[in-house]
Amino acid sequence: MSGLELFAATLGVIAVWLTVKQNSWCWPIGLVMVVLYSWIFYEVQLYSDMLLQLVYAVLQLYGWWQWTRPDRLDDARHVTRLATLPMLTGLTMGLAVSLALGAAMATWTDAAQPWLDAALTGFSLVAQLWMAQKRLQCWPLWVVLDVIFVALFVYKSLYLTAALYALFTLIAVRGWLEWRRDPALAGT
Repeated sequence: MSGLELFAATLGVIAVWLTVKQNSWCWPIGLVMVVLYSWIFYEVQLYSDMLLQLVYAVLQLYGWWQWTRPDRLDDARHVTRLATLPMLTGLTMGLAVSLALGAAMATWTDAAQPWLDAALTGFSLVAQLWMAQKRLQCWPLWVVLDVIFVALFVYKSLYLTAALYALFTLIAVRGWLEWRRDPALAGT
């Protein structure tokens, strides 16, 4: 464990908690966290996770814009459910990214756990996009992913990060419960 990992983990807890509370400050704080974690994951040869953090940086900016843009401030803050077809489309895209990235990492890098890391990356992109769009389904997907991330980080001896993702799992459950009570969902 390093001071950098501790700082990034602390920012991660703050960012995810703010997301549950639908506070737009989750995005700039999350941006700093993902940039720090991209370096941490590079150092332990989790290259798919490193790339994921860099994509998260872009998605953090997208989420911040989605949640705060003045032309749709009312719309931008409402939680919605995905219909079955868009949900299945998102999951299929996650699978496609997982397979392509896993093949690339297994073939061209010395990545640790290239297939698992790639699968977590592919589906995390879907969950993050859904979160930026305030889709309720982001939370159950995060719960599943975070549990698997915990195992991966324990395997890689990133114990603080494993603990962070265990906490993320609990916060994701809380997010799912809170967002389900959002008044905007009452009519759906």
